[in-house]
Amino acid sequence: MADAEARHLVVGRLRKPHGLKGECAVFPLTADPEMVFVAGRTVWVKDLAGETVAGPLVIDRSRPFHREWLIAFKGYADRRAVEPLGGRFLAAEAAGLKPLEEGEVYQHELVGFAVQDEAEQPLGLVTDFSDLPAGLTLEVQGPKREWLLPYRKEFVVRVDRDARKLVVRLPEGMTEL
Repeated sequence: MADAEARHLVVGRLRKPHGLKGECAVFPLTADPEMVFVAGRTVWVKDLAGETVAGPLVIDRSRPFHREWLIAFKGYADRRAVEPLGGRFLAAEAAGLKPLEEGEVYQHELVGFAVQDEAEQPLGLVTDFSDLPAGLTLEVQGPKREWLLPYRKEFVVRVDRDARKLVVRLPEGMTEL
């Protein structure tokens, strides 16, 4: 599959240059930054619309720095070279990332998942999601109205990625609020 056709997943938000030697601060959007931001990995820079604006770039070196990572790319030797990348997103080829474990799902895949209770009664479909300070929240379109579902283990008890469904345990009356 050609690079332009490969499926890319966003793994970090490029923040700003750090120092004078071409390093850029990256806020990780992955649970495994030490496995993703490794020297030799090819990455792309995406804008808010998901369009590729730079790349392929090859990570030359990386290191953790507080809650972020400092990353340098081959061929980007100084601060001026990485300045235009700030405020964009870093993406990697999905095929090169750690496979999902049982019960895991990518956020973007959740739209369209069926939501069922533990007795397998349908409650609705996921129509959108929001990453809020309290955590991921799903918008579910029920038979009569839409409602919000916190994506937390006390509510989402099982994820079936292949069947595209979530099994949930909800407090009584939650779908009527």
